[in-house]
Amino acid sequence: MAVSMDDDVPLILTLDDSGSSASAPLDDLDREELPNENGGSYDVINDASSPAAGDCCAQQGSARHNWEMNYQEAAIYLQEGENNDKFFTHPKNAKALAAYLFAHNHLFYLMELSTALLLLLLSLCEAPAVPMLRLGIFVHATLELFALIVVVFELSMKMRWLGFQTFIRHKRTMVKTCVLFVQFIEAIVVLVRQTSHVRITRALRCIFLVDCRYCGAVRRNLRQIFQSLPPFIDILLLLLFFMVIFAILGFYLFSPNHSDPYFNTLENSLVNLFVLLTTSNFPDVMMPSYARNPWSCVFFIVYLSIELYFIMNLLLAVVFDTFNDIEKRKFKSLLLHKRTAIQHAYHLLITKQRPSGISFKHFEGLLRFYKPRMCARERYLTFKALNQSNTSLVSLKDFYNFYEVVGLKWKAKRNREHWFDDLPRTAFLIFKGINILVKSRVFQYTMYTVVAVNGIWILVETFMLQGGNFFSRNVPWSYIVFLTIYGVELLLKTTGLGPIEYLSSGWNLFDFSVTLFAFLGLMALAFNMEPFYFIVVLRPLQLLRLFKLKKRYRNVLDTMFELFPRMASLGLTLLIFYYCFAIVGMEFFAGVVYPNCCNTSTVADSYRWVNHTVGNKTVVEEGYYYLNNFDNILNSFVTLFELTVVNDWYIIMEGVTSQTTHWSRLYFMIFYIVTMVVMTIIVAFILDAFVFRMNYTRKNQDSEEDNGIVLEKEISKEEVVGIIELYKRSSAATETAQLQKIVLQMDKYGQMSTLFLGRRSRTKSDLSMKMYEEEIQEWYEEHSKKEESQTPLQEPASASNSSLKPLSLRQRSQTVI
Repeated sequence: MAVSMDDDVPLILTLDDSGSSASAPLDDLDREELPNENGGSYDVINDASSPAAGDCCAQQGSARHNWEMNYQEAAIYLQEGENNDKFFTHPKNAKALAAYLFAHNHLFYLMELSTALLLLLLSLCEAPAVPMLRLGIFVHATLELFALIVVVFELSMKMRWLGFQTFIRHKRTMVKTCVLFVQFIEAIVVLVRQTSHVRITRALRCIFLVDCRYCGAVRRNLRQIFQSLPPFIDILLLLLFFMVIFAILGFYLFSPNHSDPYFNTLENSLVNLFVLLTTSNFPDVMMPSYARNPWSCVFFIVYLSIELYFIMNLLLAVVFDTFNDIEKRKFKSLLLHKRTAIQHAYHLLITKQRPSGISFKHFEGLLRFYKPRMCARERYLTFKALNQSNTSLVSLKDFYNFYEVVGLKWKAKRNREHWFDDLPRTAFLIFKGINILVKSRVFQYTMYTVVAVNGIWILVETFMLQGGNFFSRNVPWSYIVFLTIYGVELLLKTTGLGPIEYLSSGWNLFDFSVTLFAFLGLMALAFNMEPFYFIVVLRPLQLLRLFKLKKRYRNVLDTMFELFPRMASLGLTLLIFYYCFAIVGMEFFAGVVYPNCCNTSTVADSYRWVNHTVGNKTVVEEGYYYLNNFDNILNSFVTLFELTVVNDWYIIMEGVTSQTTHWSRLYFMIFYIVTMVVMTIIVAFILDAFVFRMNYTRKNQDSEEDNGIVLEKEISKEEVVGIIELYKRSSAATETAQLQKIVLQMDKYGQMSTLFLGRRSRTKSDLSMKMYEEEIQEWYEEHSKKEESQTPLQEPASASNSSLKPLSLRQRSQTVI
């Protein structure tokens, strides 16, 4: 494939001061032409003192500068497509571009994240504070003001980039601005008065974390939760309706029984049936009425059958169906958004003389801004991987695969099949035999048998242990035997496969880690290093290797590892809800629970702390529930987690209620409903991911997906030399070091070409592309028709607007689909 080294006139022509089109293209391939001022949206004011049009050097320098602007804008479009940023936030002029670039770098992201974390962590130091972390009011109020000033700076940069009109249209930014204003006023009040007041609004500090660039997955989770709310609320209302009906019925049936405290009022009936929905107070709630009339159990059986086993499962089914639909719509929206971004970028990179595609020179210019750390070799390999037509230009059809190809990591395919191919024949035969051995099924199943025997031995050994010191000073002989076997296996695999190939497998990496920890545990036992005895407990992790035997287990584990990043974001989402409820809980319930409180409630025994003398002994009767309090942020998180588990959660609720007011129950009930929403979304997500993978596996039974995405590309020596010459002519000779190494490697082995492998891990998006392959084509056609119907309406307006603008300004690019 020949490499295009031309510098053509862009397809969207440059206008000179008289409004005419640009001059004809230069004959010399290395001379630059001015790109069209419609090519980008950044205002570039023409210098009045610039040389005449006949000065080719000045013309080339101006063209090179304007091409750089086009490369940068195209890269921004592609980043907006990748991050799902709306195109109306695209920087519109040079000042906006400077602010955009400042706000889109990792230092700014870290500043944003650090500020948000500082604001959240202040809750450790503010009253009610964690005792050892308590700070003076002046100190924590000053820190809060400092963090809020940094947030003001962040928002000012965002406004400079977006412009005022776009800034106020951005809902999340406006919410953040309003919260910032409230927090600022409260911080000043605290600093002036030198005393804290009720500040429920501290719960809103989470918006600063949610708005961070690194928390994009959390924003998507929150958006998905809010989108799932309508059907959830419908089923929730149905559930509450039946609860009210049964509460009224229970009140009339059981209130005459004065020994039954659960249904003596309608409020108690509602509260106890709500708790019964979580099964936390069952069968206690039934026993007083059941003791009086055994037939009363029918009431509770019918209630639980309808509410718990039918409506709650119906709730999960409805949320799962909604979640599945939202996931599909989200994938479609992101796919079409990326496609539009690629179209914008494409029209900024094509030229007038070559409108059918992007040359390597302009593609390389794009990658310098989109992926600055990508080396020259990878840029060319990415260009070649995209270029399916094997011509000098990348067409729009090929360019649509940009996001799938740009993430590939390229390595030269080894000329040798094994690492030991160049060794003397005797050594080669030895290592070849080891290689055949470790790849054989006999060896694999022998190791599975050893792992199974080791697991049974650990189980029997643990069962035989009694209380006390579990770790003997003498190292068990079984430990040494099994560790020796695992060590021999590791040595054989490393020598037979080679260290690189061995560690490239996730399972081998897991085996290596577990064996290493087992060896460290042996050292801890042998040298009596008691603080490190916990490492010995990790030995049973070897049993996970047995899951490789059955395909269904492998699918489960693969799904688990695939879900881990998303599960981490869902966990962070849950923690954000925890933080909000913890702040509210501390403001209202701090200090209300203590030993021997709640004596007037039905749960007084759980909070009682007494000691009395029995004979010669002092017996302490302690109810530990007073530890479940809201005295500081850490205690609040523990208490909220216990409420999430729902086992005996009503004891905490009733204890707090007896010390405050019966309206406090609303806090606990709302928390249960919110956590039920989040946990249902998490369950729906796990179900969707697992079902999706199962369906994909059935549809692609013959495909091997364990190796991820792999692409092979062969480049010739002639191509590499051409690329080196191109870089030298463009004054970028320093970037050719790796290309020079490729040429030297070819010369060393007498090759005319080299094969490269591009690899990346398979993502959910890749699986979705295959699962929805037929529908995707329909989406593309629908999207194209929609764009075509909008284009005729936009063109007249664009033409009229263009005539009103000064010709010395670059105008916004118009994407034609």
